[in-house]
Amino acid sequence: MNFKFAFCPIILLLSASLSFAQNVNVVIHGAASIAKTDDNFVFVTVDWWPAEKCDYNQCPWGKAGILNLDLRYGALINAIKAFNPLRIKVGGSLQDNVVYEVGEVRSCPNFMKREDGLFGFSQGCLSMERWDQLNRFFNHTGVKLTFGLNALFGRNESQTEKCLWIGDWQPQNTRDFMQYTISKGYKVDSYEFGNQLSGSGMGAKVDAKQYGKDVIVLKNLVKELYAHPETEPKVLGPGGFYEEKWFNTFLEVSGQGVVDGLTHHIYNLGPGDDPNMMNKVLDPSYLSQVSQTYKGVSDVVNKFRPQLGAWVSESGGALKGGSKDVSRTFADGFWYLD
Repeated sequence: MNFKFAFCPIILLLSASLSFAQNVNVVIHGAASIAKTDDNFVFVTVDWWPAEKCDYNQCPWGKAGILNLDLRYGALINAIKAFNPLRIKVGGSLQDNVVYEVGEVRSCPNFMKREDGLFGFSQGCLSMERWDQLNRFFNHTGVKLTFGLNALFGRNESQTEKCLWIGDWQPQNTRDFMQYTISKGYKVDSYEFGNQLSGSGMGAKVDAKQYGKDVIVLKNLVKELYAHPETEPKVLGPGGFYEEKWFNTFLEVSGQGVVDGLTHHIYNLGPGDDPNMMNKVLDPSYLSQVSQTYKGVSDVVNKFRPQLGAWVSESGGALKGGSKDVSRTFADGFWYLD
């Protein structure tokens, strides 16, 4: 999609809304594009949050989570089909707290509120019955799937440093999950290793050297289990907030040819309860500050040259479910345009 076509309807809509107050002349120079996007531009995350997840005196998730989403909902099915194809990432905040009910994992608990748990919840589980349902849905709607893996499995939280998880990643549950997925013929375009574990992390973090060693283990596992290169899913990481030193160290340890795409997250409007949110979203100079992050990630990509370059694998403007006064309004469109 060429940006000059994507921008025009929004600009004209804005001019129409302003015409009630004053006359506005809009001139669109369509001879040259300022940017181009490819088929991976639209990328939607379906999170693990249960309905009980609340922030800022609001509980916005309802039945939108992976485990309770209504997969028969006609409007959702038609919307996904219309993108043709839509890339969906199954993942998000609780993905590093999910076990897969296959192999040695026989019990499959639901997420429960727990004060000392990651993000305030206990461990949860993806049953293979639900995985079957999800894949029938993905196949029916033509989804291109990125699956976010639990990168904390087998680790322990440090007793000396808050939020730091230590020890080697244990891949057995992921191995069993992949073997089941392959045996069923389910198509996974890419696996993303962990969620927001880079740098200072969000709720949990992993040392960059340790993450680099573990992502090599994951890459070797994918190569071993997927016999044909044309069906081999890509390996993405780290799926977190950009911090220069951490990203450089991780890629130095993993080396070239391990991570296919370098993924990072953007929530540059900050916490959703910020009373200054409307001013932020209407301030071009504030919105443009994020360009420094993109430049930093681009520099790392140019240095280590992952095959698929840089991906923003999750973004939403405002953290923790968004801002109830901005995220669902017309004004949030300015963040998307920027």
